[in-house]
Amino acid sequence: MNASAGPGVGSGTALPHTRLTAETARDAAATLHALGTPSRLRILARLREGPCPATELASAVGMEQSACSHQLRLLRELGLVTGTRRGRSVVYDLYDHHVSQLLDQALRHAELLRLRVPDPA
Repeated sequence: MNASAGPGVGSGTALPHTRLTAETARDAAATLHALGTPSRLRILARLREGPCPATELASAVGMEQSACSHQLRLLRELGLVTGTRRGRSVVYDLYDHHVSQLLDQALRHAELLRLRVPDPA
């Protein structure tokens, strides 16, 4: 990973910035695209609370099982969630803490825009 030194964003600590290449731009765009639907955001928000079987997850986010499974497949292909088979069901979880941070940042940004205030950080 190519990185240049730069300040972290909103965390209060300095983090290296990943250099934007054609490949990293494509990958980042796919990740951000995955966050672009309310149903996927609801799924990720529920999984931020902890692992959940697919059937319970569909109910928790108010989706039909087939629609939720479709969204989970896309999220899994993009590396945002993992699925582990346990008996006859699949239990889903966030891939790692970065997914939770992405969701937190998106929600914070949306709230600041709604309130029409700049980020105080």
